[in-house]
Amino acid sequence: MNYDYSALSHLDCSRCGTQLDAGRLQGTCECGAPLLARYDLGRAAELAGPDEFSSRPPCLWRYHELLPVTRPENVVSLGEGMTPLIPMPRLGREIGLPGLLMKDEGVLPTATFKARGAAVGVSRAAELGAAGVAMPTNGNAGAAWAAFCARAGLPLLVAMPADAPAITRSECVAAGAETYVVDGLIGDAGRMLAPVVRERAGWLDVSTLREPYRLEGKKTIGLEIAEQLGWRVPDVILCPSGGGVGLIGIWKALQELAKLGWIESKVPRLVAVQAAGCAPIVAAFERDEPTTSAWPDARTAAFGLTVPAPLGGFLVLEAVRATGGCAIAVTDAELLVAQALTARLEGAWICPEGAACIAAASQLHESGWLGAGDEVVVLNTGAGLKYPETVTADLPVLPLDSPIPAPDPAVVS
Repeated sequence: MNYDYSALSHLDCSRCGTQLDAGRLQGTCECGAPLLARYDLGRAAELAGPDEFSSRPPCLWRYHELLPVTRPENVVSLGEGMTPLIPMPRLGREIGLPGLLMKDEGVLPTATFKARGAAVGVSRAAELGAAGVAMPTNGNAGAAWAAFCARAGLPLLVAMPADAPAITRSECVAAGAETYVVDGLIGDAGRMLAPVVRERAGWLDVSTLREPYRLEGKKTIGLEIAEQLGWRVPDVILCPSGGGVGLIGIWKALQELAKLGWIESKVPRLVAVQAAGCAPIVAAFERDEPTTSAWPDARTAAFGLTVPAPLGGFLVLEAVRATGGCAIAVTDAELLVAQALTARLEGAWICPEGAACIAAASQLHESGWLGAGDEVVVLNTGAGLKYPETVTADLPVLPLDSPIPAPDPAVVS
C-alpha cells in the first residue's frame, strides 16, 4: 500500500464483519454480502484535510486519501466530480421548500452519476490486475464503465435489458464494449453473465455492490456536498434508489467525515426515493423489515430505478433508519410532472430518476415530513437529454409566408 496517497487499510463484510485483504481482487464476502472499503482515518487526517482539498483540482480525486486507488499513476479519469450544488429558488417556492438545492450529476462524463463509480471501480480493477470486467446494467452504468474501460484499455463485457435507453446501448458500442441485449430485466442479464465471468480467467464481476469500489466513487457525492456547504450538511438529502449505491455511498461519506471531525456529528435525514412500479425498499421500510423482497413485474419510466431485488437493500434501509429518514415511492405520472416543472421553472432538464426526488420532496412537504425551513438537497443523477422520450415535441411546421401566431397568455404568464 502507498499510505502517502490512499489510507485504504482493508475490506469489511457489511453483514458478518469478516475482514478481507484490500490488496487483491475481491467480489462479495463468502456469506454473499457486499464488502466495504475501510480506511485508516487517523492516517488520512495526517495526510490531508479541508484546507488541502480546496487547493486541489476540482474533481473527485481531490479526496484521494479517502479513495482506494493507492498510486496516482493508476488513476483513470475523464475529469469527473465536483458537480454543481445549485439553489432552486423558483421550484422551491412552488413546492413549499425555499431552501431547495439540487446536486446536478448530469454534467459528468457520460452525463450521469454512474461516472463516479466507473472512474474509481475501473481504476482499482486495473490497479489490481483484472484481465477484464463484466456487468449487467440498466444502461447508464454500462455506458459509464464502457467509457472508463476504454480509457484504461480494460476489456468490458456488458449485458442490458432490451428496454434500456437506446442511447446507452450506442454509448457501449461506441466505446468498444462487448455488448449484449437481453429480453428481460437487469437481474436476468446478471444471471446470464455470471457463468461467462467464471469461465474467463482474471475477470471480475462488477455488478452493483458485487465489488467494493464502485461505492467509493459514489461516496464522493457526500464528500462534495459537505465541502460545498462549507463543511456542514443539509437537513435532508433525497436520493433515487434503484440498486441504492448512491444513498449507501453518501451515508458512508457522512460517517467517515463525522469520525474525522470534519463535520458535526449531526447528519442529514436520508430519503430513498423509488418508483411506484418498482419499490422493494419502500415496501420493506413500510413493513419495518430489515431487508427487501423481490418486486414482481417491475416497470417504470425511470428505468434506472428498475431494480427488483437490490443486493444492498438492507444497507439502504439501515442508512435511512439510522438517520431518521424515510423511503417513498412516486408514480411515473408524478415524476414526469416534476421533470417538466423543473425544466420550466429552473431551466434544468433532469432525468426521470432525479425528477422522482422532486416529486417526493413535494409530497413530503405536503405531508408535513419536510418543513419550509428545511435545507433540502435533491440528487439529480443524470441529464434529461438521455431520455428524449420523456418530453413530447411534436410541433407544427410553419409555412414561410405564415406569421408567427400570437402567444397563448396562459403560457406566457
